[in-house]
Amino acid sequence: MKVLWAPWRMEYILNNDKEPGCIFCPPAKDDLKERLILYWGETTLVLMNKYPYNNGHLLVAPVRHVPNLDTLSTREMAKLLGMVRQSVAILKQVINPEGFNVGLNLGRVAGAGIADHLHFHIVPRWNGDTNFMAVVGDLRVIPEHLDQTFDRLSDYFQKVREDQG
Repeated sequence: MKVLWAPWRMEYILNNDKEPGCIFCPPAKDDLKERLILYWGETTLVLMNKYPYNNGHLLVAPVRHVPNLDTLSTREMAKLLGMVRQSVAILKQVINPEGFNVGLNLGRVAGAGIADHLHFHIVPRWNGDTNFMAVVGDLRVIPEHLDQTFDRLSDYFQKVREDQG
């Protein structure tokens, strides 16, 4: 029998307590990697999902703490969608997925785990990336450690400028 290891998932499975504060709100500049933040701009930010659905799962949010689209200015909305587009382009270049799920959940009943701070999910997809493990074992297999994925993506996000949108 082969063993599949995803040790960082156990923290999520066993921990019912949420971390204090909002994961999207301003961090200390020295803990960007610890918090998996790939990009922090004037109006948008990009971070890796600590508990991903798939390898390379990113979260793109406005810097301003807002719960819905109605609260965003036209400029913030344009910058946010531009950053979603840039994030997809970087993922295509670095990890070469065959497709993407891109979306946002507005409100807790719609599935928003963090309902108070609007954010898009970008989930890279590959043919055959869903399998029996999710159905039979109620678990997901992520093929690369978060730190390795962060290191592969961070150089590309360091070159991003919000004004490129």
